[in-house]
Amino acid sequence: MNFTTICFDCDSTLSKIEGIDELGKRAGLGAELAELTNAAMNGLVSLEAVYAQRLALIKPDQASIDWLADLYIAEQVAGSYEVFAALLGQNKQVHIISGGLRAAILPLAHLLGLPDAHVHAVDIYFHEDGSYLDFERASPLAKTGGKAVVAGQLGGQNRLVMVGDGKTDLETKQAGAFIIGFGGVVDRAIVREQADVFVSEPNLTAILPYLNLA
Repeated sequence: MNFTTICFDCDSTLSKIEGIDELGKRAGLGAELAELTNAAMNGLVSLEAVYAQRLALIKPDQASIDWLADLYIAEQVAGSYEVFAALLGQNKQVHIISGGLRAAILPLAHLLGLPDAHVHAVDIYFHEDGSYLDFERASPLAKTGGKAVVAGQLGGQNRLVMVGDGKTDLETKQAGAFIIGFGGVVDRAIVREQADVFVSEPNLTAILPYLNLA
């Protein structure tokens, strides 16, 4: 198939971590936060039911977000550079659509060659002293179905593919996206069952044959 717009989840797709879970571990709340994240990613509860709850528990400050940005890069999934280079080299429209915190994802996106405008995630706000204030509560990406909203805005008449590991990535089917389930970090049964194709290899280059780029 000849896709023109290729979208990627970030957590457990471009990086081997779940960002908010890592912030939770740093704050001493690891097990509690991971349980909430898994419930949302496996479709057991709605995203909005856990999003505000997780951030209210963690209260991540500016220093925590800078730390997380470094960790996203340190834990980058193998093959992601090669995949982005191949797509951008063919003038594909490449985007990141994530329910994660945008400020932490941007440095990884820049390394992969994406401009800020192609990174769709949830903004976080701080007080003047760098302490946590709030998050972008109006963002569709902090709610169930939000990735479908963003994918619909990007798709237009283009053929769009979504690459990701979670239930929220499957939602982009509502916008006509072709779903490549990526199980190289976390293999979720619901994604294996409902994605159009599923790859389990730990290297992201495994998706290239489905984009006619292998």
